[in-house]
Amino acid sequence: MSFERSAVLQHDTLDDIPEPAENPALFGHEDMAARFAAAYRAGKLHHALVLAGPRGIGKATLAFHLAYHLLRYAEAADAPDTLAAPDPETTLFKLIANGGHPSILHLTRPVNERTKAFRTAVTVEEIRKVQRFLSFTAHDGGYRVVIIDPADDMNQNAANALLKNLEEPPARTQFILISHAAGGLLPTIRSRCQIVRLQPLAESAFGRALTGLGIAPQDADAARALMERAGGSVREAILLTQYGGLEIAAAIEEIATGARFDVAKTWRLADAVAARDQTMAFSLFNRHVLDHAAALAVEAARTGALARADALSQFWQDANRAIVEAETYNLDKRQHVAGLMRAMHAALGG
Repeated sequence: MSFERSAVLQHDTLDDIPEPAENPALFGHEDMAARFAAAYRAGKLHHALVLAGPRGIGKATLAFHLAYHLLRYAEAADAPDTLAAPDPETTLFKLIANGGHPSILHLTRPVNERTKAFRTAVTVEEIRKVQRFLSFTAHDGGYRVVIIDPADDMNQNAANALLKNLEEPPARTQFILISHAAGGLLPTIRSRCQIVRLQPLAESAFGRALTGLGIAPQDADAARALMERAGGSVREAILLTQYGGLEIAAAIEEIATGARFDVAKTWRLADAVAARDQTMAFSLFNRHVLDHAAALAVEAARTGALARADALSQFWQDANRAIVEAETYNLDKRQHVAGLMRAMHAALGG
């Protein structure tokens, strides 16, 4: 799939995949979209929503579709019973897509101006933009929409700064927070928002989404296997099939569970994911290490292998800390990969 991108690149942008702001297609979540439309028409839409659920299932896309609906129908009584489908030919859609609409503030991880890399958190400086944004008169007297994606990436200072805005927002203001793990948000933030839990895509919606992107497996069994592996997440399916995720996962599992620690295979994996142009592969490696360790720890605890569960839990904590430090301080990626694989092998009793 190839298209002309309008949206500004984000920290998690994928090549040739539309950003949520420029994506007119929403797959799944029809019931929730209908509930939002009905609540808005009735004047009962909560001023602060948390769209919670697994990564890559369309939460941010739904957020921008809701924003489009609010701005297209500034008066609730004029709004239809269903969420308006964004029309790519309209000026409204184009302004939202390129980040130029004055009534939408989209906050995500900013770029570090010194290193030109994306920061690892949504900073307090970003959240302070909310107060300035809300201090201006709403465009055309309509809604102002603040989208934070993901809210999980706010650091402590940023989260505390957001609280002040959530407590007493101006009229006709809509907050939409995207969360991959709502339990990690501050309890005070959760208490001021309506938590909306979105589920992974069902098989039909998942298939339609992959078909729309031109990456759907032709074989039905392969399609079902991909959906199971991806957990109903379109983003995960893209990473698995287009960015080498399946191969990286297989290599990690082979090295981690080997009878002996295979140094040669480890360095081949390190070379593959730590190259200068392999940012996404490096991210996939880190995430799969954590996910695999967590799954193994849960299984060990379930079967009563408590010592193994403790070792894996400790490895997960150490690995998570190492990943944060590697990203924050730009440490040697090859050494990082080799060190994590050796530690993971040891945690598994190697």
